[in-house]
Amino acid sequence: MARPGKIIEAEQRSKIQEADGSLAGRLGRMSLGRQVISLAIWPLLEQILSFMVNTVDLILATRMDDGDARVATMDALALGGYMMWLMMILQGSVATGVLAIISRAAGARKPGEAREGLVQGILAGLLLGTLSGLIIRLGLHQLIKAFGLSDAAASDAFDYLSILAWSCPILGVFYACTNALRAIGDTRSPFFIMLIINLSNVTLSACFVFLDPPFGGMGIDGLAWGSLLAWFLGAAIVLILLFRQKEPVSDEITLTLRDANWVPQREMMTRIGRVGLPQGIEMLGMWLIHAYVLRFITNLNFDGALGAHFIAIRVESLSFLPGFAIGTATATLVGQYLGANNPAMAMKALRTAWLFALTLMSAFGAFFLIAPEVIVHLILPETDAQASQLIANAVPLVFICGIFQPALATTIVLKTCLRGAGATKTVMGWSFTCLILVRVIGLTLFDHYGTLTLNVIWTFMTVDLFIQAALFLVIAFKGKWLDAKV
Repeated sequence: MARPGKIIEAEQRSKIQEADGSLAGRLGRMSLGRQVISLAIWPLLEQILSFMVNTVDLILATRMDDGDARVATMDALALGGYMMWLMMILQGSVATGVLAIISRAAGARKPGEAREGLVQGILAGLLLGTLSGLIIRLGLHQLIKAFGLSDAAASDAFDYLSILAWSCPILGVFYACTNALRAIGDTRSPFFIMLIINLSNVTLSACFVFLDPPFGGMGIDGLAWGSLLAWFLGAAIVLILLFRQKEPVSDEITLTLRDANWVPQREMMTRIGRVGLPQGIEMLGMWLIHAYVLRFITNLNFDGALGAHFIAIRVESLSFLPGFAIGTATATLVGQYLGANNPAMAMKALRTAWLFALTLMSAFGAFFLIAPEVIVHLILPETDAQASQLIANAVPLVFICGIFQPALATTIVLKTCLRGAGATKTVMGWSFTCLILVRVIGLTLFDHYGTLTLNVIWTFMTVDLFIQAALFLVIAFKGKWLDAKV
């Protein structure tokens, strides 16, 4: 129990910090550059581990089968990646709302409001995760059929996603909790939890695939079970951590679930929805547009097009890890500075983060331009003719990845920061506009009058990213988003 003198001293220090617009705790004692780096380093390591959770499935899958069976498995995992994105749309919306609300509460020194946002975020994530999992599971046959996969790939995709659909409510809780921790500046705990998830996934998936029955020999089902059980373990750990946290002293921001009120609160749920719903609509629209593009890919006149596309997407996802880490860190800073009534520092934080991400991701881009074939070989060994064809199709796409890295860095960081500040409607509107004009109308017209290839499709994606980067640079530095309501 804290002594009265300590509490009074903390209250006085907090009032002084609030008056000058600085941040509380250790962040308030750092320069802006150190704030960004200290908040981004752990999310970066966490993003790498999150990348590995999905990449482990891909690497194991390339070693389960050979020939046509491997091509079918790769196509199935490619579709699985997109379907998992669909599963996470509602949960991601809740997590964004939680981040915006709790970061503002942290900046304003309101620990009670922060805890209420966490509890209501957990309830919303659990509810919407259960709903999305049921919807996906019940409509899985129809969704897979719409993509026109081969019979073998469709069968593998159904088996894989039937199991992973049960992870939706688990992930709803997990992302609400970890985003809440990031919002108060605790980026270290989510990293260590993700480390446990990653190690568990590698161990369980490898055992389920390569050991003898009854514990192994499960094929693609084993990959799904390994991921599902690893995510369950991660959600359990973060909940235990939050239940063990002590009550905050004075207005110090420490999240805890002790003695929490688990009755749904309409006002807080409305606030979460006001921020998160536009992102949910944006993500659903983006998913539908990407699904539309995938239909062009699956209709190309060779097997394995979707698998090659998926390999390049995996490589691309490695490159944008620094962007997401820096964007997430800066969304926390922006929210806290806005909560402390210091919009000038919020804008400065955004600019600093953008320059950091631009530098790092451009360096990745240079590597993709110089050695695309080496990178692809790290994921897929060249053991037969089918593998050689997948590699040949994936290498030019990795080269294209190198070209659009500066634009990707810009869009990731600026859009993440704007969402974290609550300006999700602005992000939704302009993202939709660009995606529809370039990826839907542009590709449809080209398909009608020209000949589509994987390289052409990725070129359209590149054009879209550069247009969005230019638009969001203008939007971000005009500063109207600073007045967004949360």
